[in-house]
Amino acid sequence: MLTLRLVLTGDESHDTPLIQQAAAIIRAGGLVAFPTETVYGLGADALNSEAVRRIFLAKGRPAWDPLIVHVDEPDAIRRYTRDYSILTEKLIHAFMPGPLTLVLPKREVISEVVTAGRETVAIRIPQHPVARALIRYSGTPIAAPSANKFGRPSPTTADHVLHDLSGAIDAVLDAGATPMGVESTILDMTTDPPTLLRPGGVPREAIEALIGEVRVLGEAYREGEPLPAPGLSARHYAPSAKVVLCAPLPDAFYSALEDALSRYAFVGAMRPEGWRVPDSTRLQVFEWGVWGDWQTLAQRLFLGLRALEAAGVHAIVCPLPPEEGLAHALRDRLQRAAHD
Repeated sequence: MLTLRLVLTGDESHDTPLIQQAAAIIRAGGLVAFPTETVYGLGADALNSEAVRRIFLAKGRPAWDPLIVHVDEPDAIRRYTRDYSILTEKLIHAFMPGPLTLVLPKREVISEVVTAGRETVAIRIPQHPVARALIRYSGTPIAAPSANKFGRPSPTTADHVLHDLSGAIDAVLDAGATPMGVESTILDMTTDPPTLLRPGGVPREAIEALIGEVRVLGEAYREGEPLPAPGLSARHYAPSAKVVLCAPLPDAFYSALEDALSRYAFVGAMRPEGWRVPDSTRLQVFEWGVWGDWQTLAQRLFLGLRALEAAGVHAIVCPLPPEEGLAHALRDRLQRAAHD
């Protein structure tokens, strides 16, 4: 299969025919990768079970890991779910469109293929104008996980998508790098209080300021157990190189690199700006950004992991961000990437 690369200019009047072409592919049961504000998603008609199954085949994704349904307006959330709570309405009003996904009781029209057989659905309204336009022209909700092989670092450019999925999908809408770089926050609204399943683009602190206490997921789900939302596997977002985490201090980072160089032939460093690294021809450095500038570090996280992997390193050393704000999302992705 030839994967079409539909390159967008950023001018809506010029882009519309390409987005309409992609929407026709969705309506015909095809697969289209498209940019969101978080990462690139791999989309199919969420009401077409056979099309959704093609997502799982293309990604090599297990059936027990559900997909997020993307819609373009709040009324669509109400159309496909059975939740009428005041808390849900507050969250929709405050954070949508945006990087927040809500897990809600589903209506029958949403296929169980999308939800891993569960009676709940993860649903959100993306902020990216291309994603919104694709949903609108398709005339259907779009089920979309990240557009990469299962378990790999998420794609933040069309090149990342094609590296993993070229020939396995019908098209990719190329609108450049995604602005946020990490996935949406996932909040389970079927528990009391709501449960934070995955930290992401909307910080827990902002959610609690609006609706009160949010419970954090405790015990991890077992492998093969139908999950309530994606991104919950113990090992996920992982490059082929081993990810080695260290304390977020320049000296600890330097020591971790020295140790890695004693164990591995070629080592990669996700280096915060100004932090020292050992002088070695076996060390490949990715300039990550200023430590504490979590927006920049989030935007460049998967870009860095993929770049160092492409350079052929055997291990990647990275300082571990704190469990707060947007940094919590980076911490979550790195801990899963490092899991053995």
